[in-house]
Amino acid sequence: MLLIRNAEVYQPAYMGRQDVLMAGDHILAIQKNLELGSLASGTEVIEAEGQILLPGFIDTHVHITGGGGEGGPHTRTPPIRLTDLTKAGVTTVVGCLGTDGFTRSMKDLLAKAAGLEEEGIRVYAWTGSYQMPVRSLFDHLEEDLLHLPRVIGVGEVALSDHRSSQPTVEEVKKLAASARVGGMLSGKPGLINFHLGDQPGGLSMLMKICQDTHIPLTQFLPTHQNRNEDLFQEALAYGKAGGYMDFTTSTVPAFIEEGEVPCHQALARALDAGIPIERISFSSDAQGSLPVFDKTGKCTGLEVGSAASLFQAVLEAVRLEGISLETALQTITSTPAKIMNWQDKGVLQVGGKADAVLFNVDEQRIETVIAKGRIMIQNQEVVVKGVFE
Repeated sequence: MLLIRNAEVYQPAYMGRQDVLMAGDHILAIQKNLELGSLASGTEVIEAEGQILLPGFIDTHVHITGGGGEGGPHTRTPPIRLTDLTKAGVTTVVGCLGTDGFTRSMKDLLAKAAGLEEEGIRVYAWTGSYQMPVRSLFDHLEEDLLHLPRVIGVGEVALSDHRSSQPTVEEVKKLAASARVGGMLSGKPGLINFHLGDQPGGLSMLMKICQDTHIPLTQFLPTHQNRNEDLFQEALAYGKAGGYMDFTTSTVPAFIEEGEVPCHQALARALDAGIPIERISFSSDAQGSLPVFDKTGKCTGLEVGSAASLFQAVLEAVRLEGISLETALQTITSTPAKIMNWQDKGVLQVGGKADAVLFNVDEQRIETVIAKGRIMIQNQEVVVKGVFE
């Protein structure tokens, strides 16, 4: 059992100063001045005076096996490590393949996901591939959703990008139908996580599919919607029509110079446009490559996405845009949990999962991270490492 005393608790809604008691993998109590009685002798206590307690962060787009490769085999990015996630406060992650779905596979992805889960965090996966037709583990992606408990949807599938397979509306429509049926049969969301590139038309294709069929916009989770101003304007219309908006937090100066909309600005502008926070999320694209291409399409530079950018973007939204913490925090906690239909994650509530982050406001740093009721990081020191760290 673990007791966190005198923390300023954000559910993400602000709850004031509370004590939080965790037993195993669940939150047992949240109340002021909690008395343990006979339980006191067997309970570890964290004194959290001057710190805020937040739900563990959820990152729905991470290349856990590594990404990249656009500049040749030597530019394949390395797999993520457990502490790359826990030091960033991420306690639940969804892994995906990227441009290179050939030297990396679904088998590799699922094995890495299982490994991270055994090391101490919650891990899910998107099935399929960047290119279409998507390459699922079973013959049909519906079977992946049905028979692989860790698989929650399809992705990342590339649209409007020179690296994509340039799919047609009809091809994407059939994919959406399969994902929807697979989700219904398996009791999962069956979402499709779409990668959006710099070319125009990706979101308009999804809008057309929803107009031509009974498939709702909420069947899709398109990411990188802040990639450039034109795409962002298209994303605002998409959000107003009822679709989810997902902004990528990992970036490099060259992207900003070329017109990428920083996440803090994207969030502020989306909220000003009337998009509810319940449909706006951030994801990091961690371990994905951040390639720079010249006008001929040649890769001229490459950096790697980081999970640490996730919470940093939330803090920038608070500091630079004046957005309240409890609003900005939802982009990496309760909103992705609602999108994925995870009722016991992304919030601090009695009966909910014991995933939490203690943040030192004065020092502006993550102090302690708890996943599955287990302390992973304490006072900035790594308590639990990955097997090969």
